[in-house]
Amino acid sequence: MQPGATPRPSGTWSSLGGVTQGPFGDDAFGRRAEKLARFFGTPRYILGQSVVVVAWILLNSVGWVYHWDPRPWIMLNLVFSTQAAYAAPLILLAQTRQADRDKLHGENIEKRHTALEEAAKRQTDKIVELLQSNTTLTQQDKDVTEQVAKLTREIHTLLTQRDLQKPVA
Repeated sequence: MQPGATPRPSGTWSSLGGVTQGPFGDDAFGRRAEKLARFFGTPRYILGQSVVVVAWILLNSVGWVYHWDPRPWIMLNLVFSTQAAYAAPLILLAQTRQADRDKLHGENIEKRHTALEEAAKRQTDKIVELLQSNTTLTQQDKDVTEQVAKLTREIHTLLTQRDLQKPVA
């Protein structure tokens, strides 16, 4: 590592320049948990769960031989409770991982903005310096032009006086 360089945390680096690793690491569990948590909010999941619930209730209500979960469907309630008990932490895990990515992304944007502001300041300072140099050169050119004009008038005056003082032959 070069002197003055900032050490990078371990993990996978995205094209945005930030670590894609969450607080629980970039392990398979974290990735799968995040995918599952994202799936819970999709219309596909909600529709699928609704079909399973309706089928469960219908099969238990009109079952001719065996009612594995008779009314009030305690087992179905237990399945939902278990699902909620696992879904809530998975959703929180996904939100935490996303919040960390958002924070890193925001920090990277802030760093870029700061670097751009500093570059703009440097360029502005260079332009101001060039304008000041140009102003100085323009003033010097004006002064030299005035001196040349003054010397030209003096030479002209001296030459015309000399011509006037010569006797006419």
